[in-house]
Parts: sequence; structure tokens; C-alpha cells
Amino acid sequence: MNKVKNSIIKLGFTALIFSGIVKNSEAQVTVGGSNTGLDGRQNTITTAVPFLMITPDSRAGGMGDLGAATPNDPNALHWNMAKFPFNERKGAVSLSYTPWLKQLVPDINLGYLSIYGKINEQSAVAGSLRYFSLGQINFTDQFGNSTGNYTPNELALDLGYASKLSDHFSLGIAFRYIRSDLAGGFNQSQTPVGAGNSFAGDITAYYTNKTRVKLEGKNYKVNYGFGGAITNIGSKISYTSQQYENFIPVNLRLGTYGQVEIDQYNTIALAVDFTKLLVPTNPIYKTDSSGRVVIENGNTVILEGMDPDVPLIQGMTQSFYDAPGGLKEELKEINYSAGLEYWYDKQFALRAGYFHESPTKGNRKYLTFGTGFKFSVFGLDLSYLVAIGQNHPLNNTLRFSFLFDFDAFASQSKDEKKKNDDEIAE
Repeated sequence: MNKVKNSIIKLGFTALIFSGIVKNSEAQVTVGGSNTGLDGRQNTITTAVPFLMITPDSRAGGMGDLGAATPNDPNALHWNMAKFPFNERKGAVSLSYTPWLKQLVPDINLGYLSIYGKINEQSAVAGSLRYFSLGQINFTDQFGNSTGNYTPNELALDLGYASKLSDHFSLGIAFRYIRSDLAGGFNQSQTPVGAGNSFAGDITAYYTNKTRVKLEGKNYKVNYGFGGAITNIGSKISYTSQQYENFIPVNLRLGTYGQVEIDQYNTIALAVDFTKLLVPTNPIYKTDSSGRVVIENGNTVILEGMDPDVPLIQGMTQSFYDAPGGLKEELKEINYSAGLEYWYDKQFALRAGYFHESPTKGNRKYLTFGTGFKFSVFGLDLSYLVAIGQNHPLNNTLRFSFLFDFDAFASQSKDEKKKNDDEIAE
């Protein structure tokens, strides 16, 4: 019975994704009248491949899902490629795993592999692979007969480069291939549904510096930074031969970070991120008395807002002023995160954070907690999400990240070799 229930939930989840992306221009249907301030109604922005916006690593997951400016980040390719040249490590590989929506089903998960290396003190390269699995689903025909099992999945393959332009400022770019296969060629209509493919890129910038602050006669060392990134700038995705194209989640992220070294062993930091999808907002369409969208001369009639069926660049620009509710609604489309991070002797970390999204734009609100351990070569990070609100599907989300430090491994091997040489010499 549980397997049947899980299959039904996952089929519904897959259908929900399709219903939100098959034709974005029909996603919001509101009967006439003004939408100023939304009047409490939902007007969530929908895109294809929303898995690109899921936080893949535990450090960021423990700080409220942020990462535009946090330093020494082995998973910076997801957040801000430009951070890599300032990393203390010369190279590292990180492997993360997240059981997703575990409140609903047990086998939806996200895996993330990230690797980077510094070419020199000025530049760095990085790559990553992200794989999102919706678990196994039993497909049926219109009569309820089983037509076989399939595992819907999505993946993204990234490659990035970043370089310092000064001692404190860097720029980065990244390229991304995206594949979304939610139906596995399964078709029950005359419209074939296949895998969607897209190519995208990121443009990122990062500034970091150090200063000293005198407080009550004591000097404290302060490290701070600012980061900005526009990610997933890429072609729309189509799942059908009819070429209904859907925006991918083009996203603007701005953030800041400040860390105070309390003493030789203790540091504490605060980070804040602001994000906004650069995707057209759903307009309000004219409807008839039964709530169906009115078609006139082959087109829908928009009462408030703007046509979302536009090219990529126009859609990005339009996203700043196309909300039916005007500026008030545009401001509701900005999400924010805040996080704290405490380190003891650069070996043990505690983290906490908060994420906020407007009730009319998705209503995700949650607290996060995390911890981290750094050994000589390996590192381990864990995070836990506590949703604000009853029966929230994201509640109790766990993330696990494992880090392997190339730099520390090379130093350890060198020390062991020197020790063995000294013993032989004796």
C-alpha cells in the first residue's frame, strides 16, 4: 500500500511540475478586477527545472540557503564562481546528498559533486555535476493498466573559470548543460513528450577585504565580502513537439558577509543574501463566468500585467516591472536569507539561518541549523531544516556534505615522505 501511495504522490508531483511549465502564460487565472497587492492571492512564478534552485551543500543549507559572499566555499560554483580565486585551499572535491521532500516520499533525492583547483594565485577552474531523482514511478495507461516503471530525473553539468582583477576583486563565468527527463518517453496523447535540454551560463563578481575594528580598547580583525551573481542565463526548455517553451530559473543573487576574529581560536560571522527570479510574472487574464480564460482572435486577453511569452533577454528585463500588482508585488518577489557561522580553531563549526519568501510567492519560511567538522584532509558538514508552518513538505530536510582537501593531502604526503627519508637516513 505504501508503494502505491508513494507512486501516486510522485506522479502527482511530476504532473504538478508539468502543469506549471507546459505553458507559463496560462499559469495564473484570476477573474477580472484589480490585483493590486494581490489581495492575499497566490501568484507564484513557475519555471522549468526548479531543481537548479535547490541548495546542494550543507554549509549553505545550515545558514538559511545563502552563499553569494561566504568565503572558502568548495561549492562556490553553485553560488558564485568568482569566489574560488580567494579560497584558502588550492583545490578540493565536495560530495553532497539531500533526501528531498522526505515528508511526502522516501526516494526523491539530490546528489551534487563539485571539484575545483586554483591554477595560480590569480585564477581557478571548477566543475560540478548535479543529479535530481524523483524515485521510481509506475506509469499507467488511461485504463489504469501498468505500462512499466521509470525514474524521472534531471541533471546539470557545469564548468566555470574565475580570475582576480585586483587583490580584492574577481570575476567569474560558468557554463551549464541541463537535461530534464520527467516522462521517459511515456505518452498517452498525440503530443509526444520527451526530455528537455538547455544551455545556460552564469556571470558573477566578488569583492573581499580585511580591516581592524577597535572596541573597548581591543583590536578585532574583520574579514568581509560582497558577492553578486546572475545564474542560469539560458535558453528555454521544451518538452513537447509543439514547442511550448518554458523559462528556466534565471536568478539574481546579491549578498554580503562579515567575519570577526574574536581571538586566536574563535570566529563568528554573519551573512545575508537577497534573490529574485529574472523570469516574467504571471499576468491576470480575462475569464468568463465559469472561470475559463477567454480567447479572442486566437489569443488570451491580459487584464493586468504583461505577456510572459517573450524572448529570454526581454523576459529578464521585464521581470523588474511586469507584476500585475505593481511595485508592491515586485518587492514581494525578493527572497532573503540570513545566516550565522561560528568556528572554533577552524576545526568545528556551528551554523544557523533563516529563509523568507512572501506568502503570495510560494510562502517558504524556515529555520536552518548546521554543524561542520574539519580534519586534516577530510571535512564533514550536516544541516537540518525546520519549516515554519504545519505539514510543510520541506520540514526535517537533512543535507550531508563530504569534503576532500587536495592541498592538505599533498602536504600530509610530503610530511610523511620527509619523515620516512629521515628514518632511512638514520
